[in-house]
Amino acid sequence: MASLLQGRLPINQDLLLMQKGTMMRKVRSKSWKKLRYFRLQDDGMTVWHARQAGGRAKPSFSISDVDTVREGHESELLRNLAEELPLEQGFTIVFHGRRSNLDLVANSVEEAQVWMQGLRLLVDFVTSMDQQERLDQWLSDWFQRGDKNQDGRMSFREVQRLLHLMNVEMDQEHAFQLFQTADASQSGTLEGEEFVNFYKSLTQRAEVQELFENFSSDGQKLTLLEFVDFLQEWQKEGERASDLALELIDRHEPSDSGKLRHVLSMDGFLSYLCSKDGDIFNPICLPIYQDMTQPLNHYYINSSHNTYLVGDQFCGQSSVEGYIRALKRGCRCVEVDIWDGPSGEPIVYHGHTLTSRIPFKDVVTAIAQYAFQTSDYPVILSLENHCSWEQQEVIAHHLTEILGEQLLSTTLDGQLPTQLPSPEELRGKILVKGKKLKTLEEDFEEEEEEPESELEGEQEAELELEAQFESEPQELSPRSKDKNEKKSKPILCPSLSALVVYLKAVSFYSFAHSREHYRFYEMSSFSEAKAKSLIKEAGNEFVQHNTWQLSRVYPSGLRTDSSNYNPQEFWNAGCQMVAMNMQTAGLEMDLCDGLFRQNAGCGYVLKPDFLRDAQSSFHPEKPISPFKAQVLLIKVLIHTGGRPYASGSWYLNWPCCVLW
Repeated sequence: MASLLQGRLPINQDLLLMQKGTMMRKVRSKSWKKLRYFRLQDDGMTVWHARQAGGRAKPSFSISDVDTVREGHESELLRNLAEELPLEQGFTIVFHGRRSNLDLVANSVEEAQVWMQGLRLLVDFVTSMDQQERLDQWLSDWFQRGDKNQDGRMSFREVQRLLHLMNVEMDQEHAFQLFQTADASQSGTLEGEEFVNFYKSLTQRAEVQELFENFSSDGQKLTLLEFVDFLQEWQKEGERASDLALELIDRHEPSDSGKLRHVLSMDGFLSYLCSKDGDIFNPICLPIYQDMTQPLNHYYINSSHNTYLVGDQFCGQSSVEGYIRALKRGCRCVEVDIWDGPSGEPIVYHGHTLTSRIPFKDVVTAIAQYAFQTSDYPVILSLENHCSWEQQEVIAHHLTEILGEQLLSTTLDGQLPTQLPSPEELRGKILVKGKKLKTLEEDFEEEEEEPESELEGEQEAELELEAQFESEPQELSPRSKDKNEKKSKPILCPSLSALVVYLKAVSFYSFAHSREHYRFYEMSSFSEAKAKSLIKEAGNEFVQHNTWQLSRVYPSGLRTDSSNYNPQEFWNAGCQMVAMNMQTAGLEMDLCDGLFRQNAGCGYVLKPDFLRDAQSSFHPEKPISPFKAQVLLIKVLIHTGGRPYASGSWYLNWPCCVLW
């Protein structure tokens, strides 16, 4: 099945060379480096590979799955092999979603450039596709994957296997009848267009067909007036429906004659429903539409847990790719667990486990590069510091030298603050969250006094820290640490302490203790179990606590598979930093992505007013009144984005705190 867009592909010398094929070294690790023959297929949309030219090939990836292409020096893996493999001949293909990167090394700089330039050209081409083209290309990609012998035909058995891979449920008898109907050539196999017709008939939705026929006088098309009626009655478009109908027909009707007659066919109707024009998401909420000048504690903040992990909590891989992916998807709070490393260089990994290690310096370098590519609102580094005094000085040095002007190391105006600054005031800044030796008030008092000797300062810092230093607890599985191991109390380095300004980490004892002893720039972290307990026992106090101080919630260490909790119950209590294992897909991450999709995906969403009111009477476990609490039923008729049509229902029992 040739790509339905093949005629629109740009004619380019790089693409022609890619279609001839290239031997390149595929790199998975320091010990796994093998030559493979990569070739761009004639459809221009899929890349296959084989052990050698002319060998048995199999699909490698579709251009639709490619997010970006990086040069060799940007690859964490290839940099570690720089002495063995030339960086200038290497490049990395980064895919959408959670698929692992593909690192390749060509035989020359010229060959590497051909593939990088060609792939980038094709990615730009795919990005420019409209909704119908995306759906057609998606089907073409799947056909290519299922047509293993590349003869352009698929038997019913092959189709069955492919549909199973596509996660399409089917009644076999019904599917076979549709298969025979689609087999217009009566060859016993389906070719390109036949497969498309079969798929569309198999996934046809009775609900959508019924909806279409309810407004269509002949069941074949919607006239302009009929479509206007649909837009007004079902889509609630109001007075603008008449003008909008013409625009939508011109945009989505595949038939030129239909466009001229101002009518919408069933295919055009489906195209509209699947497009951004038919998106349930309020377009007003897509750009920055909220007030970004309120204190940080008034916002939900897109937060990540154990950001360095791309696998499980016990023996998964640690990688700077975790930080890159989190930051590119709008995450604004990343976690960095730092331990003493070899040669005086701190390392990042999940302590007392078998997870791999990465240099802290590499993590900071990646953060500096990607922190503000998706959003220019502030990034928070949640430091879990387990290092010796000497390596803490190295941490402070790397943060200062690598982040430079991005790092916030003093209050914004040089004055003692009376409240937390706003996301707007902190644009382009990286803030450190961690332990701090003194209060801001004491820091400002010291600046006005004569400086003490360096030795006296160190001795005082050590004495203070012996009394107050306490790390955030790590809930590890019994297998992951020795219960008899005594935890040493490291001395906090003053140079690292000084980098903590607005986000001083303190231990939580009770809400009363926090009100009496803590300041607005001090914050506590809660395990999911502790946070759930507090919500149940003192939900209103938790809500009020979160109106003046930041809270961070993190998943239990017993979630060794990196699973996630439901973030909603913690957002309902006003908790700002509800940290998620972003490498793990599922309903929980869908909820997180849904919340932070609004406001331009900037990573900050303003909490509703009753969760910002210091006198709020709201209790997350006790709705304000049975008339205000709402049960929302959402029935999804069609998945957008070129995926199979499907339906399902979700029930949300929540007082509508956040606009979805």
